Amino acid sequence: MKLNHKSIEKDGCGSISLTPEEPEDIWHAYNLISEGDIVTASTVRKVQTESATGSSTSSRVRTTLTINVETIDFDTQACVLRLKGRNVVENQYVKMGAYHTLDLELNRKFNLQKTLWDSVALERVEMACDPAANADVAAVVMQEGLAHVCLITPSMTLVRSKIDITIPRKRKGFVQQHEKGLNKFYDAVMQGILRHIDFSIVKCVIIASPGFVKDQFFEYMMQQAIKTDNKLLIDNKSKFLLVKASSGFKHSLKEVLQEPAVMAKISDTKAASEVKLLESFYTMLQLEPAKAFYGKKHVERANEAQAIEVLMISDKLFRCQDIQKRKEYVALVDSVRDNGGDVRIFSSMHVSGEQLDQLTGVAAILRFPMPELEDSDEEDEDSDSD
Repeated sequence: MKLNHKSIEKDGCGSISLTPEEPEDIWHAYNLISEGDIVTASTVRKVQTESATGSSTSSRVRTTLTINVETIDFDTQACVLRLKGRNVVENQYVKMGAYHTLDLELNRKFNLQKTLWDSVALERVEMACDPAANADVAAVVMQEGLAHVCLITPSMTLVRSKIDITIPRKRKGFVQQHEKGLNKFYDAVMQGILRHIDFSIVKCVIIASPGFVKDQFFEYMMQQAIKTDNKLLIDNKSKFLLVKASSGFKHSLKEVLQEPAVMAKISDTKAASEVKLLESFYTMLQLEPAKAFYGKKHVERANEAQAIEVLMISDKLFRCQDIQKRKEYVALVDSVRDNGGDVRIFSSMHVSGEQLDQLTGVAAILRFPMPELEDSDEEDEDSDSD
C-alpha cells in the first residue's frame, strides 16, 4: 500500500489518501473503511445524454465520486472491495444524494475521510504501508484426489486453487487405471503450483499430506521437472518442505504451521507468531487456567486489575456495525498497551484468526493468576440457575 497524503487533526478527524498496490492491500482497506466514512475514488458511470432531436444515447464515463459509505462488500476470491453509498459532492454526471457503488481497484488511489481515526485504524495504515510485509509462504495441503494450493500472507490465507479429481480405486487387474488417475492428479497439482506460486517472493513451499502422498507427489514433480527441463522447479527444490497433515482440507494448515520444522523456516512471518501465541494460550488454559481467559467480560475485568500480559483480539471485532462496540474494543487495546501489555491483532482470514473467533474473538494471557474470575463465573451460573 502506498501512502499518498495524510492529514489528521488533533481531535482525530481527517483524511488519508492511499493507493492499493497488491491484492492484500484491498483486505487492509476492508478493515479500514467503516459505514459512515467518506470515500473519494475514480469510477465509471453510465450516463444518458439526449440530443436535440430527442434521441438518447448512453455512454460510460470515468469520473471521481465522493460517497458516504452505507454498505461494504469484500469478495475474498477476486480481492475486490465494493462500497455502496450516496454521492455527497456535486458532480456533472451524478446528482447529490444519488446511489453509486465504488469498486476499489489496484493501483487506483482513493481518499478516506473519517470523523475519528482511532489507534487501531492508524496502526492498520502503518502495517499496510510497510513494504517488508509480503506473502512469503505457500502451502499445498493434499490427500489422494484432493489438494488446496494456498498463499500465506501476513494478514490472510488465500486459497489460490482447489484440485478435486476422482481417482479409480486399486483393484486386482486394474492397477494401471489407479496409477493413471494418480498421475493425472499429481500433474494438476504441479500445474497449480507453477501457476499460482511466485518463487521470486516465496521463501518456503510447504507440501503437507497424510501418509506418503506428499513424498510420492514430490518425487513425481521432480521427475517431471527433470524430464521437461523445468528450471524453475529444479532451482527452487530446496524451498520445498514436506510435512505430515491429517487431511487435504484447508483447516489442516493449523497443525501444519505448528510443526517445528515449519516454524523454523517461517519464524519471521506474522502467521507463524500468531499460531505460536494461540498454542501457548491453549497450553496455559490446560496447565494454569487462572492465567488464561477469553470473552469480553473476563478480559475487561482482568484489564481493570492491570493483569494482561498478552491480549489477542480478532480484527473482525473492529469491523462491527455498532460504533459504540468498536470504541469499547479500541479502548481495551489502548488500555492494555498503556499498562505495558502486548496486543496482537489476529487476522480473521488466517487459520489462527478463525480459531480465535471461535473463542469469542478476544482472549488474554495474564501476568499473574486471577482465580476470582473463575469463581465469579461460577457465581454467575449459580445466580442464573436460581
